[in-house]
Amino acid sequence: MIIDVREPKEYASGHVAGAINIPPSDILAGATQLADIDKSTEIIIYCLSGARSSSSINILQGMGFTNLINGINKEQVAKHYNLELE
Repeated sequence: MIIDVREPKEYASGHVAGAINIPPSDILAGATQLADIDKSTEIIIYCLSGARSSSSINILQGMGFTNLINGINKEQVAKHYNLELE
């Protein structure tokens, strides 16, 4: 699973194919989009510079998620996982 934690306007300007958009405010509010996701699922999280993704990882860890990867930004995630950008 890949999560883009940038704001919706940033996400709309381009993102990793298949990434879902969950901004930090939604994560702080409990990330209801992840309610049915197994806590051990590998989740790659990225933003623009890695700062928001790092903060989001800390919050998600506090919610019990255990397999979180900071992908830093969309370009690095696309390159590392051989994915397309949309």
